[in-house]
Amino acid sequence: MSVDPMGYQGPMMIARRLARPLLAAGFVVGGINGLRHSEKLAPVARKVTDKVIPAAQKKVPQIPSEPVTLVRVNAGVQIVAGLALATGRFPRASASLLAASLVPTTVAGHAFWEETDPVAKNNQRLQFAKNLSMLGGALLAAVDTEAQPSVAWRARRAAKDLRKEAGHMGKDAAYEARLAAAKVG
Repeated sequence: MSVDPMGYQGPMMIARRLARPLLAAGFVVGGINGLRHSEKLAPVARKVTDKVIPAAQKKVPQIPSEPVTLVRVNAGVQIVAGLALATGRFPRASASLLAASLVPTTVAGHAFWEETDPVAKNNQRLQFAKNLSMLGGALLAAVDTEAQPSVAWRARRAAKDLRKEAGHMGKDAAYEARLAAAKVG
């Protein structure tokens, strides 16, 4: 892809500049809501935290276990990572954090399978599907290399090029040795 003197990099660049803030908006708004209403959301979060946190604390004992604190931490992650994604700062890392933060939020907050009221069940199912869509967008953003090869690809390519160059050097050395032997002999 060519870059003109004005910095235009094509339609994908424009799409990224628009899509990242659009995707991030839902996370930032959700994070702000989580901070404002953490006390109210804590009992809902407890359904997930009570199952997940004891196992996590076996590996990392410093993880807090209070649902209100966990809701606030999750909300903070969504706000900070959302703003980072929206502004193009560490887009892959911030999108990965957003994807990870969305899973417990979705499972705890939109458990449509537990609803008995048909209207509430339908609303929760809709919110669950919306969060799955956001998760998909975050996963795509997490793997987007902006049309640049990944570090792993670059390392493999460099190793391949080195092997190829070493092979050429070996052939050149053998040729030079034959020439030297022919001059002596």
